[in-house]
Amino acid sequence: MSLQTRKILDRTFSGAGLLAIAWLAAALLVLLAPMVVRGLRAVCFQGTIEHRRFLLEKFERGDRTEVEAEIRAAQAAREPAWRMLAEFDRQLAAGEASVRARYRAPLKDLRKHLQFLLGPEPGKPRPPLLRDQYGQTRMDLAQLGLERVLRREEWDYSNPAAGGVRESKPRAEDFAGTPLAALFPYVEQNLAAMMRPRRTFYWGFWTDESFDAHFFGGIWPEILGTFYLAIGTLLLAVPMGLVAAIYLTEYARESRFLAVLRTCNNTLAGVPSIVFGLFGLAFFINTAHVSPAKSVLAGSMTLALMILPTVIRASEEAIKAVPRTYREAALSLGAGRWHTVWSAVLPAALPGILTGIVISMGRAAGETAPIIFTAAVSVGRPLALWQTLAQPTPALSWNIYNLATEHEAVDLVRHVQYGLVLTLVGLVLLLNLAAILLRARIARRLRN
Repeated sequence: MSLQTRKILDRTFSGAGLLAIAWLAAALLVLLAPMVVRGLRAVCFQGTIEHRRFLLEKFERGDRTEVEAEIRAAQAAREPAWRMLAEFDRQLAAGEASVRARYRAPLKDLRKHLQFLLGPEPGKPRPPLLRDQYGQTRMDLAQLGLERVLRREEWDYSNPAAGGVRESKPRAEDFAGTPLAALFPYVEQNLAAMMRPRRTFYWGFWTDESFDAHFFGGIWPEILGTFYLAIGTLLLAVPMGLVAAIYLTEYARESRFLAVLRTCNNTLAGVPSIVFGLFGLAFFINTAHVSPAKSVLAGSMTLALMILPTVIRASEEAIKAVPRTYREAALSLGAGRWHTVWSAVLPAALPGILTGIVISMGRAAGETAPIIFTAAVSVGRPLALWQTLAQPTPALSWNIYNLATEHEAVDLVRHVQYGLVLTLVGLVLLLNLAAILLRARIARRLRN
């Protein structure tokens, strides 16, 4: 092959590599950018007076004098709407039974959506559920509430071939010719005065606990629970995996038994995570009784068992990559086998071992199936360290799944779901970044 041809091929392969990297970066940007933007909306948004009132009442956060003044201003703007509703109620009570029957259902539906937007009616008993004690805390949800007040949805089945067709019609048509007809333009024109939106940076999303199934508050219990599970998994899996890797590479002799052992380890690395979750429930909880029911301890054991094959394999390959001259030099100086492994082999293999450990930890932090049966709950308070031995915990991965599939009002907590996703991805990226920096530092020390 001529020199010119070799140069052309080198440049071609280099260009193809750079193009592949550019495509990968573009794909990551396309995937991550919407998630980051939507996730940040859980923290940066237009907060209404209801949000500031909630923070003041639950956390004593904010200037009480200022917030109370805003509450009075918002109540003054809402008072005409509630007055129109009360006046219509009085007219219906004094009217004929047929008129009351005609407006009973439309009025009940309107009142429900108006309370969804503004909170409970003044003078009425305080609702038992926290979600009913406040209006909408975010302006985007307030816009949704306004749309529900102004328009109603119904299904048209007049065309059998098309099936049901959903139609949206002005709710004002139901109350045309009544004093309540003026309510709809008033609410639409004065929404800002009634909700008093303000740009908000809610840092408490990462430090506050959730209230009423994530309708209010933050995700601190999920962050803390994920941290407990990750640390517990690390403490259980790393020592066992490292000892097993040292035995397989430095002490065990090549034999059929060793080949079978490695095959079993490789097979376990490919077992679906849901199988580990079922095994953790059957063995750690129902048989070994490490805890009365779900607990962080049982979940950590299950996750440790799941990532153990990866830790063993990564550590084994890192130890094998250490040059044999390191061992020969240590042994020639009179060091024993264990002292050679501890003082010469492991420090040189540490960058590769750390990489395998952190990759495994990233997987453990993002797994859902193993902790469904062993550790995770949908709602819970932050656990103290000693409570992890016997109590379950919320976790980022499980709550993402739960909010997306099982929450009763998934559209109203969508921002929390994206915030959880952003937090989990950020946590995994931080773990990998820490591994890269630590590996580079150790490698630099070894070179020096």
